[in-house]
Amino acid sequence: MKSFYNAACELIDRHAAARPGKTAIYYGTETFSYEQLWEQCNRFGNVLKELGVLPGERILVALPDCPECVFSFLGSIKYGAWPILASEKLSRAAYKFMLEDSGGVAIITLGGCEASCTVAPTLRHRICVDEDDFKTMLGQAPSGLDAYPSREDDIAFMLYSSGSTGNPKGVPHRHRDLAFTANVYAGGVLGMSENDICYSASKLFFAYGLGNSLSFPLFHGASVVLYPNLPAPADVLEIISRYRPTLFFGVPLLYNLLLRALDEEVSCPSLRLCVSAGEALPAPIYEKWKKLTGLEILEGIGSTEALHIFISNRPGNVCPGAAGFLAPPYEAKIVDDSGNSVAAGQPGHLLIRGLSTAPFYWNRADKTSETMLQEGWLRTGDIFLEEAGCYTYQGRMDDMFKVAGNWVAPTEIERVILEHPAVAECVVTWAAFEGLARPAAFVVPTPGIEGDAALGREIRSQVLEKLPGYMCPVRIEFCTELAKTETGKIQRFRLRSRLT
Repeated sequence: MKSFYNAACELIDRHAAARPGKTAIYYGTETFSYEQLWEQCNRFGNVLKELGVLPGERILVALPDCPECVFSFLGSIKYGAWPILASEKLSRAAYKFMLEDSGGVAIITLGGCEASCTVAPTLRHRICVDEDDFKTMLGQAPSGLDAYPSREDDIAFMLYSSGSTGNPKGVPHRHRDLAFTANVYAGGVLGMSENDICYSASKLFFAYGLGNSLSFPLFHGASVVLYPNLPAPADVLEIISRYRPTLFFGVPLLYNLLLRALDEEVSCPSLRLCVSAGEALPAPIYEKWKKLTGLEILEGIGSTEALHIFISNRPGNVCPGAAGFLAPPYEAKIVDDSGNSVAAGQPGHLLIRGLSTAPFYWNRADKTSETMLQEGWLRTGDIFLEEAGCYTYQGRMDDMFKVAGNWVAPTEIERVILEHPAVAECVVTWAAFEGLARPAAFVVPTPGIEGDAALGREIRSQVLEKLPGYMCPVRIEFCTELAKTETGKIQRFRLRSRLT
């Protein structure tokens, strides 16, 4: 009996033995079986060994969603190095920061990418997976690899948080975390099995996409469709038609864009579930999607620090506009500023606890003490309220504001504004009005609709009909698009700065 635990072995070795010919990855016209995946991951680990990379050293993987990204990630883990997934579209300065912060010794990327030109003091190797030298090296490497004798709670890999208001933070995760989230969410909530085919529009370098496109399907012996580019609505529909996935993972922005592209009911017979995370899913988008496709969207909330979703709606039990119910064995509590639990129905800071939470931030003891609390609790930075076991997102801690002594949840106002047929997208923040904080809204009108004073009056009237007067925006700015991160999350701080 083995006395170690290696996450890569848990994900691929057992399936390579039990179902070697089963398709693990669909990529364009190519397919990779579990046996081929196992061999390529082993070969990559041996490439690191040949280069002199040591177990425990950090490897920056800046690749699109492609088979080589999976080989690099799992091959590094099996060998004992720590892969760090990143977008292939970042600036040279961003790669330099990650390499210097992590002490990265190698970077795996594409030729011509900014990452291939980055210089850092600890960097010893640049590997471009689309160049002949790498292909030759990989092809000549042995196809067998002894797994590094790690333990469940040893660090296996790192991700970097989005860093929307400053440099990103390194988030290390343990070997056990991938299997834990695959068991709890993919198995316990989605009921994933070897018969599923997954397609995620969210990319591998995000914690959400990493689960959707790598740990979830591989842990359960399922298949995954990888697509390297940022998908437009037409791409998503073509992928669903071509590969017939059973599970689709998106973000609210993409569901909204898909709804704009669909002007009549559409059938997606292969899909059994749709999932949304990354930001709160407005109830109107859920209702429109269900009406046009007949499919539920299971909204959930997770984080880079927890690796994936810990609160989610359930098939056949969806609360539109809410994040849903706790996914056991995760635990949650909502507390006030002093750390005391609040009454049901009252907003407060969401804390969660579970075996997938990161133990610390890399090189950030200050942020670690603020977020990773005693007894295993993780401060999410989100404001929630809970009623009858259902958790509803109120906003990020930094996004909440008080009006006339009342806390205002921007998402509640956004939900009402989005019910107006002339509104495609909106975000609510605050602006100073006569020296006091008041709600302000940025609105993207539906195509063909002009954002003018008349529409502004209609929107304000609708808000006043359904919400208290202090929640009505004193200012509405019409725009063609909203400031968003690469994940599709709204950057409220950037919008707020336009109001000053």
